[in-house]
Amino acid sequence: MFKFFLFPTIFLLSYCGVEWFRRWSLRRKLFDVPNERSSHTMPTPLGGGLIIVLISLAAYTLHAVFIAENFAWAYVLGAILIALVSWLDDLYTVSIVWRFSVHAFAAILVIKYIGYFDETYIPFLQAMSQGKIVGAAITFLWLVWMTNAYNFMDGIDGIAAAQAVTAGIGWLLVGNLLGSTSAEFYSGVLAFSCLGFLMQNWQPARIFMGDVGSAFLGFSFAALPLLAGKEMSAALENRRFLPFAAVALVWLFVFDTIYTFFRRAANGEKVWEAHRGHLYQKFVAAGFSHRLTAGLYGLISVLTVLATILWISWRGAWQPLLIFLLGFQSVSLLIVLSIVQKKKR
Repeated sequence: MFKFFLFPTIFLLSYCGVEWFRRWSLRRKLFDVPNERSSHTMPTPLGGGLIIVLISLAAYTLHAVFIAENFAWAYVLGAILIALVSWLDDLYTVSIVWRFSVHAFAAILVIKYIGYFDETYIPFLQAMSQGKIVGAAITFLWLVWMTNAYNFMDGIDGIAAAQAVTAGIGWLLVGNLLGSTSAEFYSGVLAFSCLGFLMQNWQPARIFMGDVGSAFLGFSFAALPLLAGKEMSAALENRRFLPFAAVALVWLFVFDTIYTFFRRAANGEKVWEAHRGHLYQKFVAAGFSHRLTAGLYGLISVLTVLATILWISWRGAWQPLLIFLLGFQSVSLLIVLSIVQKKKR
């Protein structure tokens, strides 16, 4: 019953907080000014994701310290450091070396004091065990990649916040099914704080999330399976599902960034430079509105959430459906994009 009152309160706090921050940004002239890589045409207030960070970490800390009594200080410190360097990057531009160093340090904190993926449940292959070094390396790459991938995907109105809402609801259900009350609570906080932000970020956006919000969300969704696994340390059978579920619940963001990275690398492009080559950006360039593109990604994410819940609830018969759905979504996205681009020509 507590959550039924809390989550609407989180939503209202986020919505009102973002509106206050938007007006403050207007007075301070804190704008994202369009350039040749931008998908917007008008200067727009930037950094609204700071409200998501403050509300989410405050709610997590209060719940973890006074109710759940399993406060993960390493996650909170890592999230604060990532939000801080990202906020500075929004304001002044921080070199990639400093940003990556902070991301790496935050990932190491989580691995050392919370844990890493030591065993993963893969459909058809059942459980796969990794040694300590391999498991820690995979976890490090996952945390750093998702922190940056989410940032890369925050390029049009609504897409990053909508993904956070669907992934957060998905994690809320996963946490409930697998017995992780902390993951259930915190993912709900993330979802409803992002929903409050989304109300003002949907096309035409009145405010942008900024790196401070997108990097924080990427790091948080990457850390959620580890936070849940720490709480479920005695339930190894359930812990095995967490890594694959974590990938599935943000699948399109994972697929879009990996596909784009390797396509650009194969074409000899400098993959570390800013660009407009992501699939979602190509949809916009081909004539899709921000609203339609974000809605398409959001709808696909809802289907993935449903398939993930079915997979975890009935661990046998629904495995092929989830694997088929992830592959089908990826191929379909590429086919639809190809058709749209041909029609524009």
